[in-house]
Amino acid sequence: MKSGLSFLIAARRCEISELEQPMRTSALVNVVGRLVHALQKERGISNVFLASRGQRFAAQLPLQVAECRQAEAELRTSFEKLDTDAGHISNGARLFSRIAFVLNGLDALPGLRTRVATMVLTPADATAAYVNLISGLLAVVFEAADSATNPEISRLLVAMFNFMQGKEFAGQERAFGSGTFASGRVDSALQQQWQHLIHSEERCVQVFIDFSTPSLRELWQTSQNQTALAEQERLRRMALSFKAGVLDPNLSQAWFDCCTLRIDTMKAVEDGLADELLQLCNRKIAQGRAELHDQQMILAALSDQTVNASPAAADRAGTTGATGTTGTAATAAAPDTPYGPQVGRSILDMVQDQASRLQSMSDELETVRASLNERKLVERAKGLLMTHRKLSEDEAYKMLRQTAMNQNRRLTDVAQSVLAMADFLSADAP
Repeated sequence: MKSGLSFLIAARRCEISELEQPMRTSALVNVVGRLVHALQKERGISNVFLASRGQRFAAQLPLQVAECRQAEAELRTSFEKLDTDAGHISNGARLFSRIAFVLNGLDALPGLRTRVATMVLTPADATAAYVNLISGLLAVVFEAADSATNPEISRLLVAMFNFMQGKEFAGQERAFGSGTFASGRVDSALQQQWQHLIHSEERCVQVFIDFSTPSLRELWQTSQNQTALAEQERLRRMALSFKAGVLDPNLSQAWFDCCTLRIDTMKAVEDGLADELLQLCNRKIAQGRAELHDQQMILAALSDQTVNASPAAADRAGTTGATGTTGTAATAAAPDTPYGPQVGRSILDMVQDQASRLQSMSDELETVRASLNERKLVERAKGLLMTHRKLSEDEAYKMLRQTAMNQNRRLTDVAQSVLAMADFLSADAP
């Protein structure tokens, strides 16, 4: 019969397996980050190219496309290595559906690049296409963060996802500002959208600060280029202070350069996050395996004790008693259970300690995941609008974002309002 310790060991094995999942996906997240960074730069260059009608960045665009293709090839190789038949991936259905979306987007990239090169797209349309693909890539990172069961690992994944999302808003601002400067004009609607990007980035960075480690927060503070920050703020104020009017198109290069310096700094912090996550996973797995080994040693010792206390051993003890040793005393000394009271209490302590630790982890994990649940609210609100308003996913997101900008509210607050009004939406919806 299996003892409580046997199931304690089984629980520990499950815990190690759950720790190995973020370990496996961390490598995938790193590759996703590299492609996102390259695509963000391609998007910014494309915006300047289109807004200037091909007068600027014509030479840089094909070079950046080549860099993106290399990163894309690495990501496709990482996708190929994933075990799609494995049932041990807790959120495999969501993760694999996100990857399928990304692959469709990557397959459509050559067509997008052709339309950019032939200048048949507006800067806004090109930006929307890149944003859609990058959002899909970040959704893969989100699924990795949402699947973690260890609160320390989950905290770092939440910090990483939000930092990458903040970096994406910074990239959108680079592309948006570059196109606006290159076009030479700005109006109140553009300024409102610009402000929304700034606020969205600031919120994401704040979540990163709340959930990251002291060393990563210090890296973020010390690595920022103050000169680039000052120049970016100067150009921001210049563009956002006009009620409406003409901008100097020559400033598009200066804006792109200072934003690129800042985004490259953010990529260095992102790499630091990835390294710290990998080290934490390794430590947790090593700790779990060491504790599993100790429990297995105890179980092996108890098994030996059970064998020694078997009826055959008792018979041998009785025979010995017949030749000069008191057999009754020997039989009485044999334990009624496979282990003595001291060992029994020790195992009970181990069970109670593990139960307390898992409950504490569960409570902390619930707190950590509150940040991730905000994104889920937005996804549910998009789905509701798509169903009742017959909108595409991109149209539904634009509606939420525009409402947030018009009402000066957080996107998640608007999503919550949409969900709260679900019963009052059109009754003829399917």
